Amino acid sequence: MIKIKDKNFQAFISEESIQNRVAALAKQISAEYEGRNPILISVLSGALFFTADLMRLLTIDASLACVKVNSYEGVNSTGSCELTLDVALSLEAKDIIIIEDIIDTGNTMQFLLQHFQQKNPASIAVASLLFKPAALVHTIIPDYIGFEIEPIFVVGYGLDYDQIGRGLPAIYQLIV
Repeated sequence: MIKIKDKNFQAFISEESIQNRVAALAKQISAEYEGRNPILISVLSGALFFTADLMRLLTIDASLACVKVNSYEGVNSTGSCELTLDVALSLEAKDIIIIEDIIDTGNTMQFLLQHFQQKNPASIAVASLLFKPAALVHTIIPDYIGFEIEPIFVVGYGLDYDQIGRGLPAIYQLIV
């Protein structure tokens, strides 16, 4: 068990399990994008660790860009999205893969998909380390899923509680 601020968290997904799953996703993406050079768009700040580990394991050439969307306050989604950093690269006729740490309600991903579709990419795929299908309010199914989880609050491996806990190498769930 670990304590972050006023909350207790227990081990949920081990560092080894995460690394094994990221390696499997990198192999799948490399095979499906062979001969192409996708642009990986990391959703900051949570997807930073996942994106870095995934990109290092790809066997294809890929570019990297970042976006930042604010949509959380504490342990709850605010229900609205604000783009605070956009991609500087042209996405016209490019294959893009949005890399996200977690998809729960789908609000952020719905917002990003609409935003990037306006930039006329050749294709858009979504890779999410964690996916909470029971929490979805939008019909979004990532193309690449690390782990499907129940609607619980988690920290570690990029995920935070009020900006704390991102650097943990494993994922921990909130004890309620």
